[in-house]
Amino acid sequence: MDFWSIPNLIPVSPEIEKVLSRGLKMYVVESKGGAIVCMLLSLFFLGTWPALLTLLERRGRFPQHTYLDYTFTNLLAAVIIAFTFGQIGTSSVENPNFLSQISQDNWTSVLFAMAGGVVLSIGNLTTQYAWAFVGLSVTEVVSSSITVVIGTTMNYYLDDKINKAEILFPGVGCFLIAVCLGSAVHASNAADNKAKLDSYSNDSKHSIRANSITDSKQACTKRVGVNDAEKGVAYTEKAKFGTALFLIDLEKRRAIKIFGKSTFIGLALTFFAGSCFSLFSPAFNLATNDQWRTLKDGVSHLSVYTAFFYFSVSCFVVAMILNLSFLYRPVLNAPKSSLKAYLNDWNGRGWALLAGLLCGFGNGLQFMGGQVFGYAVVRSFELVELCIWIEVLVTITQQSTMSELVLVGYYESSVSIPKRN
Repeated sequence: MDFWSIPNLIPVSPEIEKVLSRGLKMYVVESKGGAIVCMLLSLFFLGTWPALLTLLERRGRFPQHTYLDYTFTNLLAAVIIAFTFGQIGTSSVENPNFLSQISQDNWTSVLFAMAGGVVLSIGNLTTQYAWAFVGLSVTEVVSSSITVVIGTTMNYYLDDKINKAEILFPGVGCFLIAVCLGSAVHASNAADNKAKLDSYSNDSKHSIRANSITDSKQACTKRVGVNDAEKGVAYTEKAKFGTALFLIDLEKRRAIKIFGKSTFIGLALTFFAGSCFSLFSPAFNLATNDQWRTLKDGVSHLSVYTAFFYFSVSCFVVAMILNLSFLYRPVLNAPKSSLKAYLNDWNGRGWALLAGLLCGFGNGLQFMGGQVFGYAVVRSFELVELCIWIEVLVTITQQSTMSELVLVGYYESSVSIPKRN
């Protein structure tokens, strides 16, 4: 009896023998429970990274430096997902793994995935500047609402109407109202800030010093620390949030200067970003499901992991080209920089790298969940919960106005989670 006949002596049930003969399959989320876990994790990741980038900009880090760091780890997340989940199990004709699909004739689906990455990269880059002009809360609510109105409608038809229209589209209508409310909130905030600054005399604006801030009718301040006077630093004071002194101090510290700029710049950036975001999910849907039948017979659909890899590669390339050019030709009053200055700028780099990982894994988990519920449902659900999570973060850091809280409250109450027919 040779070695290979030994397994025949071991009793094996037909079910186990069937599994062993097929080998391990590539991991694909198929259950609703698994999809919900993916969506909740995605919510946490996608709701955290914008707050990190906003914090760095308000601390004075150049947006070009931050986004370049973010871009590297965003791609790294896609590579990790592709070579782990995408390589689990034995490759087959029906379910090829990541490396097997690289050599297949699936270039039409690859182009759809890469097109989605292009518009997402442009949208994310645009929001980085919109956050400075409009604020994190309003930017996310308005851009996400536009995404739902356009993107969810497109995905509904691409998913062959698997969700109930009578539940889905009333919710879409509520998001359209949220776009109008968000624009009104931005106009209200801009008018409020202008009134605060106008009431502050020009002389007092130019005479503000860290050691001379007092409790005036415009601001309440508190002492936050005392340094050695011999080091050239006296008392440091912190202006109360929302006051004219706070706004002036923030303008001095932040990288993107916004004083004197039209309020419509921020809204234009936000609407443009929302339009970009509304297209990347339908493009990814086409890449993985091939609703337009562009693949040849016998060629399998792109897996989520392969599509996400190509998606992230194009996102990386576009971000690198734009931000390297913005180093030397900045836009929207961002500071001018250089490649050498970027390489030497380690202040806040860790947070920017973390933001890229969070966004990368968040998008990957979002697409994994979309294979179960459909991309129309996933985008609607996650964008609402995403804005709520962002609002929690900015409220903790005292960066939200009451009108923004009311807007997000409406946003939360308007959500409806569509079900499959």
